[in-house]
Amino acid sequence: MYKRLEEVEAKYEGLERQLGDPEITQDVQEYQRIAKAHADLTDVVAQYRVYRSLNQQILEARQMAESDPEMREMAEAELNALQPQLAATEQALRILLLPTDPNDEKNVIMEIRAGTGGDEAALFAGDIFRMYSRYAERRRWRVELMDLQEIGIGGVKEAVLNIQGKGAYSQLKFESGVHRVQRVPATESGGRIHTSAATVAVLPEVEDVEVTINPDDLQIDAFRASGAGGQHVNKTSSAIRITHIPSGIVVACQDERSQFQNKDKAIRMLRAKLYEAQLAERDAAHSEQRRLQVGSGDRSEKIRTYNFPQSRVTDHRIGFTIHNLTAVMDGDLDPMIQRLIAEDQADRLQGDGDGT
Repeated sequence: MYKRLEEVEAKYEGLERQLGDPEITQDVQEYQRIAKAHADLTDVVAQYRVYRSLNQQILEARQMAESDPEMREMAEAELNALQPQLAATEQALRILLLPTDPNDEKNVIMEIRAGTGGDEAALFAGDIFRMYSRYAERRRWRVELMDLQEIGIGGVKEAVLNIQGKGAYSQLKFESGVHRVQRVPATESGGRIHTSAATVAVLPEVEDVEVTINPDDLQIDAFRASGAGGQHVNKTSSAIRITHIPSGIVVACQDERSQFQNKDKAIRMLRAKLYEAQLAERDAAHSEQRRLQVGSGDRSEKIRTYNFPQSRVTDHRIGFTIHNLTAVMDGDLDPMIQRLIAEDQADRLQGDGDGT
């Protein structure tokens, strides 16, 4: 690790010199490329320099304890304070050196669908839709509604969101899966607890240069929008359904008033689904190695239960429970998400230590 850190620091310093070169500053694209590469290494280099400084301080304290009996007690107290800092800094460095997911900084296309449980499942899907919308608001991310199919009692049959913000995919990528709810429905007169579910899919939004779509492979159909939407609904065939013939993937969008806008959104949804399929094929051999792997696109497994009577939310992949369901449903997801990220990092550090 230390040889690699020295190489990273040398590269960082080289990039720093390049940024001060007048010839490079005149080439805007090259300057931006170098500035980004420099910024990407800043956290690692800063942490490495702290690590090196702590090592030097520990060496000096040990020398003082050995050579000066009068200062031994003070030196040992300093060692006791410095050693935990060194261990924490080393752990942080190991995490920073883990390979990054190239999709982490991408925006997200999130699909939420009612699962088993009838109207109660649709009501829960609506709750999940609002939960993620509020979480995005807390992060000051932009939320664009791409498609929404509601049912009359306030539930959601299907919702598709485009969540735009720095690191959106890195924070949301472990949310894919089946979310189960246990509660007493408003329509239940006997007070019995019902179980229903909603499925969530989180896809990185990709550029057209990353996934090429041949127009000849598409079947595009226009139809009349349905559901809530005022006077516009059912009067014009503005909704768009696109079928990608080679893969059989179908996407639809009816949220906008014009065919053009709905087609643009549907193409973005299709591109994300095709990209996910590519990732699934590429990662199939490794999908069993990590508990939190979601790249396979397999969302059949229950990942989380929301128990309303006990105000409890449990993530079954990591055995982590939060006893504040109201806050979670209001978008306070950071404790859960940060724990998932930490567990993923621990898994990958373990894999790195095993030589995998």
